[in-house]
Amino acid sequence: MAKATTKLELDQLTTGNLQQTKCKMEAILKYFSDFTPAQLKQFAALDPLYKEWNSKINVISRKDIDGLYEKHVLHSLAIAAAFQFEPGMEILDIGTGGGFPGIPLAILFPEVKFLLADSIAKKLKVVDAVVDALELKNVTTQIVRVEEIKNRKFDFVVSRAVAPLKELWRWSKPLLKTKIPNSNLQSGLICLKGGDLANEIHDSGTRPRVMEISDIFNEEYFKMKYLLFVPR
Repeated sequence: MAKATTKLELDQLTTGNLQQTKCKMEAILKYFSDFTPAQLKQFAALDPLYKEWNSKINVISRKDIDGLYEKHVLHSLAIAAAFQFEPGMEILDIGTGGGFPGIPLAILFPEVKFLLADSIAKKLKVVDAVVDALELKNVTTQIVRVEEIKNRKFDFVVSRAVAPLKELWRWSKPLLKTKIPNSNLQSGLICLKGGDLANEIHDSGTRPRVMEISDIFNEEYFKMKYLLFVPR
């Protein structure tokens, strides 16, 4: 069994590579500046944690691991740039894979509860290790197919490149609250997607609000990448 990184070892890893990590974190610090010291430390820890775990269980493409902050963390935080989750809300991340978008969002919104779900146990092993090392108290995980989640309702469902919009909406709709208590926000599905989405949106039978991520973040990577919101 792979040995989990202890908090002391994580502190040493993060401190030892602090300057290098800060340079890599410029991708997110360029757009988000209101982090607490604890959040900064958690974001800085993502690089050594994912490099360590990805060498054991591949959850991020080897060619993408050096672009972790831009291609995975900042991409996930596009959701936060468009939606302000409120304390006490419950968010479901379906097909979370290595923990995206759920883990970056959970760091940013410590008073929001996140369930990170995936049907592949080894992926959630990595997620659990990262959550434990970061001491994220607002995250739980579940090895489950989304169709099997019962007797729970969420304020929002989030996903990144998991399935066609038609399937995502079919899975999400029964799990969404019809009304978010004490909020003016509308519950719904928020998903990150790329490429030409015309046929996919047509086939879904939905009328999502479509936002171009390149209007939010100006890096070349975000060209032809979109944030879709389907209200409940």
